[in-house]
Amino acid sequence: MMRAEWNENDSEAAVQSLSVEEADVGKRLDQFVAEQGELTRSAATRLIEDGNVTVGGKESAKNYRVRMGDSVEIRFPEPTPCEAVPQNIPLDIVYEDDDLIVVNKPCGMVVHPAAGNPDGTLVNALLYHCGKSLSGVGGVIRPGIVHRIDKDTSGLLVVAKNDEAHVGLAAQLKGHHINRIYTAIAIGNFREESGTVDAPIGRHPVDRKKMAVIRNAELNAREAVTHWRVLGRGEADGSQFTLLRCELETGRTHQIRVHLSSIGHPLLGDPVYGGDHTKFEARHKKLMQGQCLHAGELSFRHPRTGKMLCFQAPPPQNLQAILALLFREM
Repeated sequence: MMRAEWNENDSEAAVQSLSVEEADVGKRLDQFVAEQGELTRSAATRLIEDGNVTVGGKESAKNYRVRMGDSVEIRFPEPTPCEAVPQNIPLDIVYEDDDLIVVNKPCGMVVHPAAGNPDGTLVNALLYHCGKSLSGVGGVIRPGIVHRIDKDTSGLLVVAKNDEAHVGLAAQLKGHHINRIYTAIAIGNFREESGTVDAPIGRHPVDRKKMAVIRNAELNAREAVTHWRVLGRGEADGSQFTLLRCELETGRTHQIRVHLSSIGHPLLGDPVYGGDHTKFEARHKKLMQGQCLHAGELSFRHPRTGKMLCFQAPPPQNLQAILALLFREM
């Protein structure tokens, strides 16, 4: 398994140290950095060309082929706050009025600009579609963003188009009054038909790009609660799988992924939390686009009218195909 260490300082950029192991031998440096740093290939290339990647302490070309035991260090410069720019990127709009917009985010799209993903995000698309009609509460990087879902998770998000709507939606989120329900495919067979994972989540103590269940109160973990219910059970290529309905009571980073992994059932297709080792995934690589997780149901009260709004979005086509293969009898 690849070894990774992170170092961070308030006045310095984050640095990720990696040791090349057998599975990565022969990969181009830009490919290796993109995969291990969870970056786009172009972002990895920029880091290399700017001198922020070293191999054995020395800068290398992007086409360098990594070798067994190479020590690769990635330096992530502190992002310079700048205003996100509008980009003409298609949006799947489920609902829109003067106060808010509900979108069905595709897998692979980042919600807002950040280090390694300066553009091509949902925010860039929203700025083009909405013009200046987005809440300023999130600042110039996250205008209108009330809540987020991971890059490789698809599904529904509500975005505020003015500050009043943002404040009202944020209050519902804090009070656990926005209902967010996910469809998930977990590896393994659950013994019970339903249950709850109530375990605090915080930043992983070693790998700073991951989250983890943290029970040490001194490490500033936050309460996290996920309710799950079995919708179906399947088996393929020697592995068992469980289709779940997961409802968030809280909304921590990577919450469902971390919680299910912590009880021994990582999400299918999730390389970060241990769900990328099945023969099924190896046989159906073209269908796999990250973890099998879809935010398919979203409901909340309209921040202006008080009317209850409920939305649903079907899983993307690749996930529908996976569901059909694993749970044929449903």
